[in-house]
Amino acid sequence: MDVIRILFAIFLPPVGVFLQVGFGLHFWLNILLTLMGYIPGIVHAVWIIARR
Repeated sequence: MDVIRILFAIFLPPVGVFLQVGFGLHFWLNILLTLMGYIPGIVHAVWIIARR
């Protein structure tokens, strides 16, 4: 299941984070990071998925 989440994290970072943690602080932070720049959103999403 982590492989699917990581694929989502690469193509749609907020969806990958949502699948891992739901509508929490990390989800909204990831949306902000993705809007500021696509790469920070990907890095944050992969970090959240790999951490748990």
